[in-house]
Amino acid sequence: MKCRNCNKELSHTFIDLGSSPPSNSYLITDDLKSPEKWYPLKVKVCSKCWLTQTEDFVGVRDMFSDDYAYFSSYSSSWLNHAKVYVEKMILNFGLTKKSMVAEIAANDGYLLQYVKKASIPCYGIEPTHSTAIAARKKGIEIFEDFFGETTAKKMADNFRQVDLAIANNVLAHVPDINDFVKGFYYLLKPNGIVTFEFPHLLNLVLKSQFDTIYHEHYSYISIVAIESVFKKNGLVIFDVEELSTHGGSLRLFVQKIATGKNKLNSSVKVFRDKEINAGMNSINFYEGFQKKSEKIKNDFLYFLLKAQKEGKKVAAYGAAAKGNTMMNFAGVRPDLLSYVVDKNPAKQGKFMPGSRIPILDESFLFNDKPDYVVILPWNLKEEVMHQLKDINLWGGKFVIAIPHLEIIL
Repeated sequence: MKCRNCNKELSHTFIDLGSSPPSNSYLITDDLKSPEKWYPLKVKVCSKCWLTQTEDFVGVRDMFSDDYAYFSSYSSSWLNHAKVYVEKMILNFGLTKKSMVAEIAANDGYLLQYVKKASIPCYGIEPTHSTAIAARKKGIEIFEDFFGETTAKKMADNFRQVDLAIANNVLAHVPDINDFVKGFYYLLKPNGIVTFEFPHLLNLVLKSQFDTIYHEHYSYISIVAIESVFKKNGLVIFDVEELSTHGGSLRLFVQKIATGKNKLNSSVKVFRDKEINAGMNSINFYEGFQKKSEKIKNDFLYFLLKAQKEGKKVAAYGAAAKGNTMMNFAGVRPDLLSYVVDKNPAKQGKFMPGSRIPILDESFLFNDKPDYVVILPWNLKEEVMHQLKDINLWGGKFVIAIPHLEIIL
């Protein structure tokens, strides 16, 4: 395999998680009678441009299908994050009724609803039909398409260039990262900006967040790697913010090199130096991640086996993609973890891919009263613990597996 960015032959393996089905390919009852498609889940790192990337096995349309089940609006903390972001962008960049805003991977309109409420013209580009329908119900204009240079030129030719483009947690999801980034060069007005948010690879490594790795993520992003992608496509980072979302993310503010008017903020050098000082431009930084991940897996398995031996019942909260990575890497099945509850009706009544653990409504958990509830989306730990605080009434305990096994009394 060659690097998606610089085309160098890849020889360094970052982590090998065995194989699994695509993490958002939830099963219905009839699917249980048939085999699933499992694909190797291996991540390489480029020793030239330092882009960390999943090996190619799954086609993008196989993962982002019409019945895609991830809806952003089911997380109250994520909705608040989006609302605060929109307020900040309006204030900082003077967005008005004469501006135009577009979100790439707009999902169910979780963010653009706040742009619309501010009476700022906006639209979304979203390839999955199920979420596009949900966004349209909020009154948001959605173009069902994958974003890249061709789509961006089409928007520009139809007077759809924007003052602000938003790309939250989508940069990692694109197989052709240069085509995707080039699209923003055409989508932006001369003085327009685009913000990118993504889980920071530095945190993924330092905090052992291996479950953030799944087939939908083609790349794992650092400033060291992404700056060269932006530069070759006529864009430049002018500011960086650190966020707490997804276990530690970055928000990059990007503009056109030739026409952008925003001054370069010192934060760009600060975060670039932070990565370089950590060694992210050296192959040594990426070594040893496999062993750390295997220890977390083994500790989680030991906990489940011990609970089973003691006659304890274990359930989980959150049928999240990261949970599917953990379940399939560890080989967990319903005999060790009975079920998962989730707020999203699109997932309820289905089964986790690979592990085939049933996904149920939250009310089932309160009737069943398990001894332990494993929080699979650990990045939403505080939100989930507040939401399920009544498990204390029967002595239930919360469990977190990453970055290390923790039983919360």
